[in-house]
Amino acid sequence: MENFFGFADHEDFFSRRCIWVNGPVIVGAGPSGLATAACLREQGVPYVVLEKADCIASLWQNRTYDRLKLHLPKQFCQLPKLPFPQEFPEYPTRIQFIEYLENYAKHFEINPRFNECVQSARYDETSGLWRVKTSEAEYICRWLVVATGENAEVVWPDIEGLTEFKGDVKHVSEYKSGKKYEGKKVLVVGCGNSGMEVSLDLCNHNASPSLVLRNSVHVLPREILGKSTFELAVLMMKWLPLWLVDKLLLFLTWLMLGSIEKYGLKRPAVGPMQLKNTMGKTPVLDIGALDKIKSGGIKVVPGVKRFLHNQVELVNGEMLDIDSVVFATGYRSNVPSWLQENEFFSKNGFPKAAFPHGWKGNSGLYAVGFTRRGLSGASLDAMRIAQDIGQVWREETKQKKRTTACHRRCISQF
Repeated sequence: MENFFGFADHEDFFSRRCIWVNGPVIVGAGPSGLATAACLREQGVPYVVLEKADCIASLWQNRTYDRLKLHLPKQFCQLPKLPFPQEFPEYPTRIQFIEYLENYAKHFEINPRFNECVQSARYDETSGLWRVKTSEAEYICRWLVVATGENAEVVWPDIEGLTEFKGDVKHVSEYKSGKKYEGKKVLVVGCGNSGMEVSLDLCNHNASPSLVLRNSVHVLPREILGKSTFELAVLMMKWLPLWLVDKLLLFLTWLMLGSIEKYGLKRPAVGPMQLKNTMGKTPVLDIGALDKIKSGGIKVVPGVKRFLHNQVELVNGEMLDIDSVVFATGYRSNVPSWLQENEFFSKNGFPKAAFPHGWKGNSGLYAVGFTRRGLSGASLDAMRIAQDIGQVWREETKQKKRTTACHRRCISQF
């Protein structure tokens, strides 16, 4: 339904369609946005989902490598109200996860408005409504749900000489397979789960990867005694203090993997779960890269000082001949680039309030998928947001029904 409102900037208003949304606008059709939409539908609340890409879950569909699987068991990655199919393996593949998300959207009749990139969103104090501008229209709503997530934009490091390097340079978001790198010397910058797995993939395709580790990293086995390491940690945290859980995890890891420091993998002083909870840094769950490091198939090197035409100089003075570079340097939130608000969100694009309080702001502003706790954290946010908006929606619906009934009685008496 198109509508008109008496806003101050009339020229901008009349230059684009203005659309009234009788419910929240959700920005982003990734897992977080889909989960919120599904939970709102269960509450009987209408909504509009805006997505800048031409598909749902564009990060998973367009910016992930072929061999990717979920790093956690599927029960920790399913969205609210619809579990994974029973026939899916414990760690679904990228393709299976995309299939699950597409079926999720179909099941809950979620139909995002694709190719609508939000240019700006601000709260209008005069009207008490949100104004969400895209290239196509301006949406007016009472509630705004930010679901663009933690990984909206790629992060490129600023390293001396990179523009002079003559080899192939890619961000991990562009990497698909190690097949095209066969026989090449590849520098992988970044030692998180993506950097480790890309290095393993390169090694399996007969490339020679060198993995850059600037600081320190926790490497844990994906499973301990046949049980998911993450599942075991969650179970222990129900009964034990965090410091003790970390001690036990590191002891069990040492029993299974041995000492990894001698291979250039220095562990942080802070334990893996404490680091995850306080800084959002996820430990690496090893799926085979460590064996390649131990055998010499993957070489661990210190930080990069500068690039030359076909070489890289490391911070220790060592020079490496390289053919290609893959930057597994992560992603960041893009919220500050379009949301005109500075009370709820900080400059880094994350809510200022720590988990579990970072899902609700003022004036109908919400955030989903910024917990640094993966898909389970996003699901928790989505359920809270839907319940919060749903409660207001139901109360207002009841009030409208009472007002309508009273009006009808008055007319009949007249």
